[in-house]
Amino acid sequence: QVRLVESGGGLAQPGGSLNLSCTASGDDITPYAMGWYRQPPGKERELVVLSWPAGSINYADSVKGRFTISRDNMKSTVYMQMGNLRPDDAADYYCHALLVPSDYWGQGARVTVSS
Repeated sequence: QVRLVESGGGLAQPGGSLNLSCTASGDDITPYAMGWYRQPPGKERELVVLSWPAGSINYADSVKGRFTISRDNMKSTVYMQMGNLRPDDAADYYCHALLVPSDYWGQGARVTVSS
């Protein structure tokens, strides 16, 4: 069983930056695909970015060039730097760990983008 705990988030102005962290416990995340998803108010959860264990990364088109994922397997932590934030980036952001057939979710971290 993997437990994921997000931290960071909060309020940013349009054009601003925020960072999210996701710390895992219960297993070594090295073989896991680690990702961030988000759920805007009233909308479905959507993929933001995936970091595959072999090193490749997939970003949603909406965040390419603005968001950056990184992972420190030794610290069991995944980071996401969010820059040039837009109002439509406002959402609850969830950390996700996938190692088929198991997957795990964090509790979510809220990001608000408002002037």
